[in-house]
Amino acid sequence: MDKVIEEEVTARKKKSAIIIATVIIVVLAGAVLLLRSSLKSTISKTSITTAVVEKGSVENTLNATGEVLPEFEEILTSPINASIKKVLMDAGNKVKEGQSILTLDKSATQTEFERLNFQLQSKRNEISKLKLDLSKSFFDIRSNNDIKQLRISNLADAVENAKRLFKAGGGTREGIEQAELNLKVAQLEKKQLENEIKSKQQTMQIEIKEAEIALAIQQNDLHELQRKLNLANIIATRGGVVTWINKNIGATVREGESLARIADLGSFKVNGSISDNYMDQLRNGMPVIIRINEQQMKGHVANVYPSVQNSIVTFDVQLDERNNKLLRPNMKVDVFLVTDLHNKVMRVANGPAFKGADVQEVFVINGGKAEKRKVHIGLTNFDFVEIKDGIKPGDAVITSDMSEFKNLTELTIKN
Repeated sequence: MDKVIEEEVTARKKKSAIIIATVIIVVLAGAVLLLRSSLKSTISKTSITTAVVEKGSVENTLNATGEVLPEFEEILTSPINASIKKVLMDAGNKVKEGQSILTLDKSATQTEFERLNFQLQSKRNEISKLKLDLSKSFFDIRSNNDIKQLRISNLADAVENAKRLFKAGGGTREGIEQAELNLKVAQLEKKQLENEIKSKQQTMQIEIKEAEIALAIQQNDLHELQRKLNLANIIATRGGVVTWINKNIGATVREGESLARIADLGSFKVNGSISDNYMDQLRNGMPVIIRINEQQMKGHVANVYPSVQNSIVTFDVQLDERNNKLLRPNMKVDVFLVTDLHNKVMRVANGPAFKGADVQEVFVINGGKAEKRKVHIGLTNFDFVEIKDGIKPGDAVITSDMSEFKNLTELTIKN
């Protein structure tokens, strides 16, 4: 009997313990839910970022990358095949116009110049000899022509004498005919000689002209070689800074190979790059914003390169302040291509709260509360977002990410 009573008491205690544990769990769950509900409708002031709505301009931009380059950079190339004899400058050195940069060993080209000069003198002598030979031949032909003319005159007299003699009864008809035949033969020979003289004159002119053309070609070759020899004294054609120079003394360089670069660091440009997906929006003259750290500079697209490499399009930006002190050669900068511009509109600083949709919900601070507002979004860029309606200038908008509170219409802000 005592055993049965003991079992009943044990069972009663176990049941009571279960009930108590269940009540405790329910109470704790309710407390947690109540606490979570309280926390969700409250946010710390230090955990959010805000921006005040203002009136201003907003540009719609395409993001690109850029590199600052000297606006004017001269590449000095070797005018001849030679070897580097002496390097007088180093990269980073400032140079003045006319200052020597390096010297080349031009002995081989100098030898070639002297050989061409000798050939040119020989050609001049050949032309002089040709003119003398042709003049002599022409003189001989003219002398023969004069002799023919004398013979014709003599034969003409012979014909007249034969006719007078025939009238006087001392000559024959055959004598007259023979004299006339001799005269005709002499006249034909003279005509043939005159044609030969004319042909010889034309031949002389052609031969001399050909020789003079060949001489002119050789003279041009010699002058060009002389020009290259003069250019082989590598000097700066304008003042600037040496940005690169070939310092391999004794190295062979071919004609047209780069020897040095001189940049004018008084003015700069930006060489930009962007995906070819935006090529149809890229055009000369479009406004550009350049960001260097926290500073902004303005300019415009001056040139778009037609070639596409690795799906990248490159373009040049001409800056409004080409001599700005912030600019440095080879500096990497952010480039923003302005595709549209709205002036005198409501704008607020861009932040994680703006997701890119045309219609969004944002929280506006009103006293100690943050109220949800529906707004229409216009143009956006890295700095600002255009707000078309739903708020007014002077309102403070929470710009940090508020997706955690998307189901709430109001928040309490704790200090």
